[in-house]
Amino acid sequence: MATLGAHEGKHKVTIVGSGNWGTTIAKVIAENTKEHPDLFEPDVQMWVYEEEITIPEASKLHDSSSEYSTEKHKLTTLINYFHENVKYLPNIALPHNITANPSLQDSVKDSTILIFNLPHQFIDKLCDQMKGFVLPYARGVSCIKGVSVSSEDIKLFSESIGEKLGIYVGALSGANIANEVALEKFSETTVAYDPPPMDSRNPTPKEGRTPQASQLDLTKITEHKDSSGLKSKVRLTPQPSELPPLDHQLLHILFHRPYFHVHVVSDVAGVSLGGALKNIVALAAGFVAGLEWGDNAKAAIMRIGLLEMRKFGKMFFENSVRTATFTEESAGVADLITSCSSGRNYRCAKMSVERKISIGEVEKSELNGQMLQGTSTAHEVYGFLKARGKEDEFPLLTSTYRILQGEAKVEDLPNLVAKPNEF
Repeated sequence: MATLGAHEGKHKVTIVGSGNWGTTIAKVIAENTKEHPDLFEPDVQMWVYEEEITIPEASKLHDSSSEYSTEKHKLTTLINYFHENVKYLPNIALPHNITANPSLQDSVKDSTILIFNLPHQFIDKLCDQMKGFVLPYARGVSCIKGVSVSSEDIKLFSESIGEKLGIYVGALSGANIANEVALEKFSETTVAYDPPPMDSRNPTPKEGRTPQASQLDLTKITEHKDSSGLKSKVRLTPQPSELPPLDHQLLHILFHRPYFHVHVVSDVAGVSLGGALKNIVALAAGFVAGLEWGDNAKAAIMRIGLLEMRKFGKMFFENSVRTATFTEESAGVADLITSCSSGRNYRCAKMSVERKISIGEVEKSELNGQMLQGTSTAHEVYGFLKARGKEDEFPLLTSTYRILQGEAKVEDLPNLVAKPNEF
């Protein structure tokens, strides 16, 4: 890690998104920018999709004699006045250096670090709106869990954002239930960021020559590799030398709190895949829980699922995935444990078996018609595997899809995922 010294400039941070998790991350970031004014501008912009609401009766801020509780006001007005996101993160005090901004373009203007935290279906539309307003040398971190999968390829959300905006974007994922983090209950997370070579402040000697004779000026390099290990389509602009170097050490400072421990790695693909595939495993864990097969059965599903997650990463991202990410990081095994214990994919799958109804019916009754990430990911991943003739190599991922389709029964899971003994 580089040692951070005095620099002329400071990083300005914007949070793009203000839902439950977005507001929680804004709280974490704002606490750290205030504590490190030598590295960051203390004030943090948080883009808020504007809507008008009254303070809910359940809120501790509700006052029947106040116009804020009896008349509708803009959500940004309420957040900036009460320093609380009364709709998406109620009863949690926010640092006063967070400014809720309804203008997406204004909120990202002049920011050198962008933290993306919004529903994945809005990525393309919002990135189109940000074009021309984002600094060419800005860098980002995506807190959007999952990946975009089709029969043709797999796309990391971080890379989709990066390609749209012409910047480099890493990822954050882990066993992070937003309300628990907001309440400052201890948890861990993983930040994945592979610093682009042009951002390095340390010139690299050319191979076969002495450092004194010839050094590469990395700031002149505009190319970097994507998650597949190939040359990225994006040509990057180096960050100015006046700014503190955006490396693993700086990201640790930006995200780490006494209650929110951070490990920074370079494996963006592994961290992103963990956040997607664990949702399919959580469905399978919910199925066996609905049959009341007990903790042994759930543990078996989690073990098999973890192995398939690791195998998937190595098979399709062999040039970048580090298999230890799945077994050692919060974004891997820890997130899997949480998702298979209390996540909504697990809960809804369990309900579907208990009530003897399809998971689609559970989605309609419990999620107001929204679709679980696990069900959509299971369909996409199966299509991707089948297109390559690899579905039989991932029996748990494939069996979960077939159960969702009504092609297999939950009771058959043990036989469907059984591995033949080799003597």
